[in-house]
Amino acid sequence: MRAFIAFFKKEILENIRSGRFVLLGILFLAFGIMNPAIAKLTPWLLETLSAELEESGMVVTSVTVDALTSWTQFFKNIPMALIALVLVYSGSFTREYESGTLVLMLTKGLSRYKVVLAKASVMLMTWTAGYFLCYGVTYEYNAYFWDNSVARELGAAVFNWWLYGILMVCLTVLFSVLSKTSSGVLLGVGGAAVAFYLIGMLPKIKDYSPASLMQSAGLLAGTEGAGDHLPSVIVAAALCVFSVAVSIPLMNKKKI
Repeated sequence: MRAFIAFFKKEILENIRSGRFVLLGILFLAFGIMNPAIAKLTPWLLETLSAELEESGMVVTSVTVDALTSWTQFFKNIPMALIALVLVYSGSFTREYESGTLVLMLTKGLSRYKVVLAKASVMLMTWTAGYFLCYGVTYEYNAYFWDNSVARELGAAVFNWWLYGILMVCLTVLFSVLSKTSSGVLLGVGGAAVAFYLIGMLPKIKDYSPASLMQSAGLLAGTEGAGDHLPSVIVAAALCVFSVAVSIPLMNKKKI
């Protein structure tokens, strides 16, 4: 346990010194502010551009925005934050392979599974903290300007997207163990995301695809309930456990 805590602390310090925490924190905070800001400025922007749009043959009518508009923006922006996080951590393992620092620590008695768990814990912690920072900022601004109650199943929508992010992080860990390059990690995670999307297009099994966790419109409008996404939640949770569980024996057999 001491070795795990020591390596975990080392990962935290490395993220602080490299500026990853600061970079991702600023990014999530910026998106949290942008969501209500874009919603608030939309009527003004349309009014400003109305003359030019009318010259092009487009008729601009009055637009009413509310908290639902901001939450829709939230779920449009959060994928970009998740992509940024995966990009930042795609080299978390590979840097250790290239520098040889991991070999040094392993020769001193650090178990390989503790490396996997420590790195996974830091990534999961970062995603969770960043995601809920973005959510909290958006929620407070929405509460100030409008009324969050218009978003009917907001809690379910927020949970689903958080879980989808957890899945992407766990897949990042898995492909980091399988690949020796950050590009290989990105290809693996990106390929999995595309596969989930394609599975979501098949009528008979679309409800089981983790990609359905990203579909928040029905939940926000109240036309869907949390139970409608239960199959995809179960599959995503199982894949999270599977990804980390498989990463451990693969790491034990990996030549470093």
